[in-house]
Amino acid sequence: MMLITGGARSGKSRQAEELAAQAASRVLYIATSQIFDGEMAQRVAHHKASRPAHWRTVEAWRDLGRFITPANPPGEAILLECVTTLVTNLMFDEGGEQDPETWNYAAIEAAVHQQIDQLIAACAACPAPIFLVTNEVGMGIVPENRLARHFRDIAGRVNQRLAQAADGVWLVVSGIGVKIK
Repeated sequence: MMLITGGARSGKSRQAEELAAQAASRVLYIATSQIFDGEMAQRVAHHKASRPAHWRTVEAWRDLGRFITPANPPGEAILLECVTTLVTNLMFDEGGEQDPETWNYAAIEAAVHQQIDQLIAACAACPAPIFLVTNEVGMGIVPENRLARHFRDIAGRVNQRLAQAADGVWLVVSGIGVKIK
C-alpha cells in the first residue's frame, strides 16, 4: 500500500496515476466523490476524461472492503481517490441533518476511524498494489470555524494512521513527487 499526499492542486493525483500505471496494466479506480452541484460534476468529468479508458471505475466511499479483497488480482492495481473526500463524506453521513455546530465530533471521529480500520485491513489482505491519495491538510492556518477545525484534525489523524500502515509514502509538491517513506 502506497500513500500519496500533498496539498490541493499539488499533482498528487497525477503522481498516483503514474505509479498505478507503472505497477500494473489494469487499474481499478475507486472514486470517493459525490456530485452535489455543477462544479463538482465538471471536476469529476475532468478526472474521468484524464484516466485511461480501460481502467475500471467504482464510485464508493464507505465499506471499501467490498472492492479491496484477497480476491483482487495482483496484476490489477487499485487507486483510491481520495481519502480526504472519503473522510468528508463519512463526517457528513455520520453528522446527519443536524447543524455541524451540534455534532458529536468524538462519535463522528470514532465512526470514521472504524471505516479507516476496515480500509487498512482490506489493503493488508489484498494482493494487488494499492495507491491511496489524500490531501495534506495540516500545513495551513488554524481554521476559524468548528467544523473545519475538526475536519482538519480528523483528516490529519487519518493520514497519520494510513502513513503508518503504508509500505511507502509520497509527498507531492508543485508537481514533484518525493518518496518520504
